[in-house]
Amino acid sequence: MMNFEKRTGPDFGAAAPVYPGNGVPDWYRDAKLGFFVHWGLYSVPAWAVQHGDGVHIPTEDAYAWHQYAEWYGNTVRIAGSPTWERHQRLFGPGTSYEDLADRWDASVFDADSFVGELVDAGARYIVPTTKHHEGFCLWGTETTGFNAVARGPRRDLIAEFHAATRKAGAKFGVYYSGALDWHVSDFPPIESDTDLFRYRRNDEHFARYSAAQLDELVERFSPDLLWNDIEWPDGGKAGDDYAVAALLRRYFDAVPDGVVNDRWGVPYHGFLTREYTDIPEIIPEPWESTRGLGYSFGFNRDEDSRHSLSGAALTRLLVDVVAKNGNLLINVGPAADGSIPDLQRSAMRELGAWLRVNGDAIYSTRPWIRMGEQTGAPRRYTRSAAGVHLHLLDPTTGTAELPAEFDGIELRWMDGSAVESTFDASGVRTASIPSALRHEAVVVMTASGV
Repeated sequence: MMNFEKRTGPDFGAAAPVYPGNGVPDWYRDAKLGFFVHWGLYSVPAWAVQHGDGVHIPTEDAYAWHQYAEWYGNTVRIAGSPTWERHQRLFGPGTSYEDLADRWDASVFDADSFVGELVDAGARYIVPTTKHHEGFCLWGTETTGFNAVARGPRRDLIAEFHAATRKAGAKFGVYYSGALDWHVSDFPPIESDTDLFRYRRNDEHFARYSAAQLDELVERFSPDLLWNDIEWPDGGKAGDDYAVAALLRRYFDAVPDGVVNDRWGVPYHGFLTREYTDIPEIIPEPWESTRGLGYSFGFNRDEDSRHSLSGAALTRLLVDVVAKNGNLLINVGPAADGSIPDLQRSAMRELGAWLRVNGDAIYSTRPWIRMGEQTGAPRRYTRSAAGVHLHLLDPTTGTAELPAEFDGIELRWMDGSAVESTFDASGVRTASIPSALRHEAVVVMTASGV
């Protein structure tokens, strides 16, 4: 996956706009866990070609066989693609992707219940998609009739998400597709990474359209986080009042403690994003790892337990990301009716149960002098006011080799009980993991005063 903070342009030289100086606020760095919610017209077909271990997709077919169900609106336009073939069978020739708007029934969706599941899973912030690349808006926008109030659900879904999130005490963010909008574009389908930037509108008219939509979202919901995707139209990157710099100034005036990501295509960014990417070491800047529980953000009805993170794997992922100075923005992809699929809910609930015991070793922590160890059983470190937390990612081993920095330090498990340890002949201190803890996804001990 590409890193968007390195994609900036055009170069305006001496006429370059002045960007705000806002950094990344402490609330965001302390939060550690957020939930993406990818929900849109793509949730009606809810399908993408299955990816996973042993599946090889040739590079030239990567977009025709795209793993993301939320890209259905693009893959369905690639004649002969598996998505195109399936769409013809299920919906019939002549049924366009946009026709699915009138088939979207979200009658099961209850925002309080939905958000409650995310908060119970440990979410400190929630970021629903307000408009994905398909161009369908999930709020009652005045900019287009292609929205969830006028068609399909006939409800302002973002207003409902916003109210429920605020009531639950979590931070509220919005995802917005800044430079891709297939509803207002006449380009061929995207079939390569090059096409991703070639087949998009960069004109002033579209820049004004995007700016008006983002201004609406800020005015109506005062989101704590703006998560933009796939850059911004080049026609909206200069010094105009509808351009990125002015948009961000207005946003931070309205939400002084707000934060943005790095996918704007301009020199300014907030936190870095890493999508479906394994990061080997600590990144000094605040960053965010994001991915779906499976191989897609939007719900893919063909995914099963072979393709989706278990609760244990999700817990280990969170620990790994936090130890490396990151936040985890994990995605839940609801079915079209607004329900959370059982496979996703199960993993979320396991993570929530683990965090209720071990949350003090995750929330409000910072990296230690290193993220983990290169040898022995997998271990990760986090640091808080209480001390250094050692996360054992494979407690089934029964023992854990401790770092030299822990010598002479009292160690306790998260329930407050003392850690029993011994020194071997070479002077290495080893802890014994209680049998009652060896079934856990991750077991944590704390070294106070390190």
